[in-house]
Amino acid sequence: MTHIPALISDLALILITAGFVTILFKWLKQPVVLGYIIAGFLISPHFYLLPSVADTANVNVWAEIGVIFLLFALGLEFSFKKLMKVGGSASIATFINMGSMIAIGYLVGQAMHWTQMECLFLGGMLSMSSTTIIIKAFNDMGLQKKKFASIVFGMLIVEDLAAILMMVLLSTIAVSKHFEGVEMVNNILKLGFFMLIWFVVGIYLIPTILKKLKKYLNDETLLIVSIGLCLGMVLFANSVGFSAALGAFIMGSILAETVESKHIEHLVEPIKNLFGAVFFVSVGMMIVPNIIVQYAGPILILTAVVLIGRVIFATLGVMASGESLKIAGQSGFSLAQIGEFSFIIATLGMQLGVISDFIYPIIVAVSVITTFTTPYFIKASTPAHRFLEKIIPSGWEKVINGYAASSGENINRQNDWKKLLQSVIVIVLVYFTLSFAILIVAKEFLYPLISNHIHGMGGNLLYAFATILLMAPFMSAIMRQGTTTSEAKKLWNDSRFNKAALISLDFLRTGICVALILAVLIPLFPHITGLLILISICVAVTIAFSKGFNEHSERIKRRFFLNLNNKDYLEEKQNPLSTKAKSRLKDRNIHIEEFVVSQDSLQSGKTLEELDLRNKAGINVISIVRGDRKINIPDGKEQVFPFDRIFVSGTDEEMQKFSDLLEEKKDKEPATVYQPQIQLSEYTVEKDSPAIGHSIKDLNIQKKTECLITGIERKGEILTNLSADFVLEENDILLLAGEKYYLKHFEKNMLAR
Repeated sequence: MTHIPALISDLALILITAGFVTILFKWLKQPVVLGYIIAGFLISPHFYLLPSVADTANVNVWAEIGVIFLLFALGLEFSFKKLMKVGGSASIATFINMGSMIAIGYLVGQAMHWTQMECLFLGGMLSMSSTTIIIKAFNDMGLQKKKFASIVFGMLIVEDLAAILMMVLLSTIAVSKHFEGVEMVNNILKLGFFMLIWFVVGIYLIPTILKKLKKYLNDETLLIVSIGLCLGMVLFANSVGFSAALGAFIMGSILAETVESKHIEHLVEPIKNLFGAVFFVSVGMMIVPNIIVQYAGPILILTAVVLIGRVIFATLGVMASGESLKIAGQSGFSLAQIGEFSFIIATLGMQLGVISDFIYPIIVAVSVITTFTTPYFIKASTPAHRFLEKIIPSGWEKVINGYAASSGENINRQNDWKKLLQSVIVIVLVYFTLSFAILIVAKEFLYPLISNHIHGMGGNLLYAFATILLMAPFMSAIMRQGTTTSEAKKLWNDSRFNKAALISLDFLRTGICVALILAVLIPLFPHITGLLILISICVAVTIAFSKGFNEHSERIKRRFFLNLNNKDYLEEKQNPLSTKAKSRLKDRNIHIEEFVVSQDSLQSGKTLEELDLRNKAGINVISIVRGDRKINIPDGKEQVFPFDRIFVSGTDEEMQKFSDLLEEKKDKEPATVYQPQIQLSEYTVEKDSPAIGHSIKDLNIQKKTECLITGIERKGEILTNLSADFVLEENDILLLAGEKYYLKHFEKNMLAR
């Protein structure tokens, strides 16, 4: 008998236990994540009533893969453009909340006499909400269409990006063992440099490649390519000193901007669920009951800090972004928990050896408690904000209503200088980073290649020429793009001061390109620096006025923005509301949501007039999207069909009423009617059969017998391509398909007149 490796037996034990426990948690209407954690505890060495995992090292490897796929899937849902869309409001609210919780976590850790590194990691762990648990709670409670839910989701997006940055910084601090400001800044700049390079190059190349290979990408190949790209970025991120999780997240965010993002997300989800389950089970395996009992005090203290601190600071953060007390309270009470990212940060700390073993089970215990309390806290937000509204002085309307609502819409025309400078700064930053990346890659790979074959001055000149040539389109963009915009032309014509300022700006951009060229030349020819400066200025001016380099940079720019905006363009075509219209409606505090009609909804098939939605729910139907067809401002005679996407406007309460109407299911399923199955049979044409000499058409076989001749066997040969004029002969064997009753009476029906 073959011996089964411990890896297989452990995986079987993990999945069987996790399966049973999560079914139980589903029945109890509790988050599945908690079920995984409990399952991990049940198969850990700390629980003696069930078999334990034999090789925890293997489980840790699987768990690390789980973290990679969790972060990859998170990146697929993230996208940098989505971060721009949630705007500054979510960023303000998140940074107030996270910053406050990091500071409080650090101070609480100090009060409990933990090490400085443990206090820092504790602050990071307490600052992260649980996306999984919040989404589950909102779905269970039917809150996902509420206005505050969209604010919470925006804050979670910002939290995800902040968590990635936090992991990099915590890793740096843990490795260096001190808080050197210069080193921190260097690492932040390094992170920004690589993230920009990965994003720009990824958006330029990957959507183009996927588009060209689309006809070869079925589900199988697209899944393999996506996971290959993910793991490739993981290896690359690790090679330049960043975590595997960061690489997975970046590749997910790049693929999120492609047209295939939803398809990839769907394909990756089962893999994410599998490895994610192993990760959360491994979290549960680290629960030590003795430690939980021993550290019951810190657990209760940290639970109170999370429940009280996160509610207060998240609420204040949302209010600071301009929302009303009601919306802020609902958002703050929804974020009163910690979850999966806290486990990932704790795992990072343990892998780096900078936090004690007892901290992990403490954080897991706090997460379990706050997860159970999440639905109750969400429900408590309504009486809480009502109580606060009563005790707030009457003159504080802006606190209750939010200063964004109080101030109304106030759109001011932006200053031309501001627009121009924003455009120039972005162009210079992006293209300078790309040029610098080319310089680094050329120095690392191109220079050794050339110098090994061409020695001395010739090799140096060839290397310098090739490197500057590769950088030239980007340097051309630095010096030329932005100078021909309408803002630049208006400023040029406004005053002499503007002309002088614009000329100075052009000189500054040219100086940046001269510096890049000198960075190539000076290491090669260090003894002629003065001459190199003159040469660099001449080369930069030549590049600036070269039509070829300028056209090449424009082609690169067009390709990048085509790839970046293609997904949004396709979605915009399918969406009844333009992006500008959505923005203006949001500014006016109008709540727009999309609902999908299920196939078993009681309302499907009815007209809008019959549904009478304005009286029953108070909402207004703006548009109905049915496949590729958009029915904007539908009249009362328009019917609602299954899978229709309905866009409506209204308040949170009206949205909830409409959602309840759509979710009304048909009372009784139709009774299952017995349907006879198709069977196969044979019929031999005997020598005295009246069918001999007649064609299939003359006999009218199909109509008379309700059977189909699928083929005829004649003299051992099977004939399948039969025409209606085919004549039957003696000993022909008819191969028939039909219901049992009609096959039984085939001969009688065939010969009937």
